[in-house]
Amino acid sequence: MRNRFDEQLHTLNHELLEMGALIERAIRSATDALVKQDVEAALQAIAADKEVDQAERDIESLCLKLLLQQQPVARDLRLISSALKMITDMERIGDQASDIAELVIYLSKEPYIKDLTHLPQMAENAIRMVSGALDAYVRKDVVLAQQVMGMDDAIDALFVTVKDELIDLIRHDAAAGSQAIDLMMIAKYYERIGDHAQNIAEWVEYALTGRHKGVFLT
Repeated sequence: MRNRFDEQLHTLNHELLEMGALIERAIRSATDALVKQDVEAALQAIAADKEVDQAERDIESLCLKLLLQQQPVARDLRLISSALKMITDMERIGDQASDIAELVIYLSKEPYIKDLTHLPQMAENAIRMVSGALDAYVRKDVVLAQQVMGMDDAIDALFVTVKDELIDLIRHDAAAGSQAIDLMMIAKYYERIGDHAQNIAEWVEYALTGRHKGVFLT
């Protein structure tokens, strides 16, 4: 019975990593689309969101099966319940990558009003957070999960930098206001992706230790 349960937990880990790869691809596609003003890459990010939604449903179904059929003990119960929480944040990351892509399509025919260096930096930090959090879950590495939580500060700092630059642009050129607002929205989506990645790491910590910081996103 335990061997069967362990096999299903292994399947859960694999599917979580696959879902993580999907959202990483969605973030990269949306960011490539942004930097290159590439509508095709933006459409790939939007399409990836549908795959992420399906992955969430599949993992949710597996978790519920484990809970109902296997009657897991305390630590296993935390692993499964944490996975259910993690996929909610992962699904929202897919949504936000899709939202970035939709804005990129809207902006695809306009020259940018500023250099975009900080936005890809936000994306790369977010991808590292997602990857690190899922690695921590699979490897049962609470130290790595805690390190991932601390990485969100870099994304928040980049968001403040982008916001200040865009406000300054609007102050000196009112005509730049419309695109500045769209770029601000894109930066905010990246900042939210970082928040969700931090949430994932916090659920990993809970799975391994039973402690949770009590930070939830709507």
